[in-house]
Amino acid sequence: MARRRPKDPAALLLWPGAGTGADHPSLVALSEGITEMPVFRLDFPYRREGRRAPDRAPKLIASIVADVQRISEELDVDPARLVIGGRSMGGRMCSMAVAEGLRAAGVVLIAYPLHPPAKPDKLRTEHLPEIRVPTLWLCGDRDPFGTPEELEAARGLVRGPVTSVTLQGRHDLKGCDPVVLAELRDWLGLARV
Repeated sequence: MARRRPKDPAALLLWPGAGTGADHPSLVALSEGITEMPVFRLDFPYRREGRRAPDRAPKLIASIVADVQRISEELDVDPARLVIGGRSMGGRMCSMAVAEGLRAAGVVLIAYPLHPPAKPDKLRTEHLPEIRVPTLWLCGDRDPFGTPEELEAARGLVRGPVTSVTLQGRHDLKGCDPVVLAELRDWLGLARV
């Protein structure tokens, strides 16, 4: 049976959703709640440049690959020991990077944007079968970007082991930070606090 958790993670790298930055309160809560390993909150280039509109996926993915390489060298660890992920678009881009061959210990998908709101026919699932590492999905039960049933079908495409948690909430997962932190800590093999 495949491991449901990442093997020997050395650090956690998190990216924000399209409309926010690395200082998003939920990402800050995760970085403050995990002290057993380094946690990096990273911005995409368009945010660092002061722009509001995200770049296209290839540029976002390239920036993730560059950040993973830089942090891997900084920490002197193999990229296969880094867990990557994030909120909404950040998690989606990480999943795409891993599907394209970026080595990682696991992927964290918080409020995965399965499809644009009210457009369930525009699924963002093409890359999911290429993910073979442990993946944690944390999504709201009333998320307009994907219903629990739609997300369950999408998770079934992932070839690696999947841990799924459905939370009470919408896409912003307002008020869910303590639960997200507890689930992430458990998935990383850390003691619950």
